[in-house]
Amino acid sequence: MIWTGRLNDPYRLDGKVGLYDTTLRDGEQTVGVVLDPEQKLEIARLLDGLRIDRIEAGFPRVSQDDWDAVRLISDAGLSAEIWGFSRAVPADLEALVELGVPASVIESPISDLKLEALGVSREKMLDRITGAMRFAAEHGIHSAFFGVDSTRAQPDFYEQVYKSAVEAGAKEVAVVDTLGIASPEAVAELVGRTVEWIGPDVPVHFHGHNDFGLATASAVAAVRAGASWVHGTINGMGERAGNANLAEVALALGALYGVESNLRLDRVREVSERVRELSGYELEPWKPVTGETLFRRESGAVASQFHDPPSIEPYSSDLVAAERRIVLGKKSGLDSIRIKAEELGLDVAEERRAELLAQVKALGAGKRGLVTDEEFRELAGS
Repeated sequence: MIWTGRLNDPYRLDGKVGLYDTTLRDGEQTVGVVLDPEQKLEIARLLDGLRIDRIEAGFPRVSQDDWDAVRLISDAGLSAEIWGFSRAVPADLEALVELGVPASVIESPISDLKLEALGVSREKMLDRITGAMRFAAEHGIHSAFFGVDSTRAQPDFYEQVYKSAVEAGAKEVAVVDTLGIASPEAVAELVGRTVEWIGPDVPVHFHGHNDFGLATASAVAAVRAGASWVHGTINGMGERAGNANLAEVALALGALYGVESNLRLDRVREVSERVRELSGYELEPWKPVTGETLFRRESGAVASQFHDPPSIEPYSSDLVAAERRIVLGKKSGLDSIRIKAEELGLDVAEERRAELLAQVKALGAGKRGLVTDEEFRELAGS
């Protein structure tokens, strides 16, 4: 199923990682996406079918719709842990208590850039954070402190905040690359230091964004450094360049590093498609895991090896429940013609293939696209 060779063996980690899905909150922040409570419940059920470990049901204080969605999902009897989202302010925390949400991320900005923009001092923000963590602990909420823009926080304040949050009652903490500015190496260093500071009994999460196209690499680096939870979304959706794509992270960790997750990769493509339908956006067809053209081959050179998947693919199409196909166009070769004719049950004599290939290439170039099966039938029959 995995055909990556032995090159990665020295870097294998083995072990397991938990997946924390924030499609319903951070993912909905994708520009123009609006999901109603019933749609969010449908997506939560799909996520549960993927065996996502933790589903962030939403931020109930944002709107009545979000409140209703959190309530619906919390009452749905899903196997996944259901988490809420809250700022370090009393009204947000009281909403969690009212809804009976058992666990929640509790966020607060901690970089000087954010604090200056908000007009809040370090001391005042630290008081808010510790007060929120104490409130959560006193009301039976299992909390994870989420330091917004933590990758741009000053190291001394970062250390003080995370240690203080745990001392005040936070059960877990999240390293948050809010603007996706950290290189994978920097993520590994920060996660590693955080693990050291707070000790082995407090799980560390990584929440990364994709502004520099490094969200998956940074998530892998975080796991290598000791993070036990990775945040992300279906299709990598989210504001700006989006979040880490959980399916890509799970595939990379499992196939290249031996770090397993509970994610059902064989169901990801159908969930990806449904989430896109509900959200109203499209993906690049060449996207890893879920791309439309991932296992389609137009190149004639590749078609000559189509019978031997490990020679042209790094992992089996069965792993992600995708269909392997030869498609025809400008880049096709003689083997493409042979395979397509056999697939469609057409009797094309070997001496005719070169002529038919020339017609296919001309049609594909002329229409600047693929030659459909129906068009190929017409050419083969002419």
